[in-house]
Amino acid sequence: MNIEEIERGTEEIIPQAELRARLEKAASSGQRLRIKAGFDPTAKDLHLGHTLLLNRLRAFQEAGHEAIFLIGDFTGMIGDPTGKNETRKPLTREQVEENALTYKEQAFKILDPARTTIEFNSRWLDTLGTEGILKLAAQHTVARMMERDDFSRRFRDNQPIAIHEFLYPLLQGYDSVALKADVELGGTDQKFNLLVGRQLQQSYGQRPQCIMTVPILEGLDGVQKMSKSLGNYVSLNDSPADMLGKIMSISDTLMWRYYDLLSFRPLQEIAELRRAVADGANPRDIKLTLGEEIVARFHGAAAGPAARAAFIAQFAQGQLPENIPEVVITVPETGLSLAALLKEAGLVGSNGEGNRMIDQKAVRVDQQRVEDRALTLRPGATYLLQVGPRRYARVTISAAKS
Repeated sequence: MNIEEIERGTEEIIPQAELRARLEKAASSGQRLRIKAGFDPTAKDLHLGHTLLLNRLRAFQEAGHEAIFLIGDFTGMIGDPTGKNETRKPLTREQVEENALTYKEQAFKILDPARTTIEFNSRWLDTLGTEGILKLAAQHTVARMMERDDFSRRFRDNQPIAIHEFLYPLLQGYDSVALKADVELGGTDQKFNLLVGRQLQQSYGQRPQCIMTVPILEGLDGVQKMSKSLGNYVSLNDSPADMLGKIMSISDTLMWRYYDLLSFRPLQEIAELRRAVADGANPRDIKLTLGEEIVARFHGAAAGPAARAAFIAQFAQGQLPENIPEVVITVPETGLSLAALLKEAGLVGSNGEGNRMIDQKAVRVDQQRVEDRALTLRPGATYLLQVGPRRYARVTISAAKS
């Protein structure tokens, strides 16, 4: 058993000595620890930021332990208040169940289905009942809840905090009781909730779980958290070309963080790649290797080398992709802002994302980079629009009839 591989890419382990002792005892006795990571199905797609937890689950699997992929179909209806400045809009059970259908398929792109236990927390939370909820609520104080940064900040700023939001950490913690978890994984922003689970296990007479937190993965801009709303994400459902192109757009510095957190390569091999770059190797080639690995993981072994070859042909040799979509857009005589035009062409999801991509210097018009949000394109011309390394459209702008 390689403890370093299990601990790789983690931010904090509580308590680390205890986890190592449990792992060593399990290895000598053949015991399988129960490792839990929960995912609330609040959206249909997972992105690379979500896979940090899946990668750690996989590492535990490869060490012989039981990985529990917990779908929070019950807690997803409440909405995790972590990091929120306002009460989240609850989801219906139908919305949650629809989203959950895609989670298993995406998770098994990383986890071994034969060694993974899929659980839904509605199995025990649906039947907890009023008495169970009251008993659970009695295990925690309002003062302790207010220690959470987001709750204390919202209270200080006179932002509403709904009572059901206090229940969320307790329900997540009770998941650990119901599953008798030995270890729970979560992002650094989940630390409070994970500690609640540890405390509740003690209250219910169980050995408290160890906690392992993973960092919040920066998005393609290297600054903000990877997020679909910010447009700086790599979706697990992206095409091979888009996935590789997005990886190639990250900085050389951010590349090493992605290697540490996302790659399955042995740590020694990554260290050798670092030395190669220090000795003069082209970081672009090392980045291509990372992108190829990630594409192959989610699209099959053959897709990685194929995407790499296509990228080299297009960008190293200056070729444009084949079959660029052609779009005709009707606009007023006064024209349309570039961000709005990108949205109409289907290259971004919103005007806001279009402006963010302009700010990130990721937008080109006729192969010239554009950094001015105020640029307006008028009728009577055709433009080649590009967002990031892989999104193209040839847009003909016509004037709206008066």
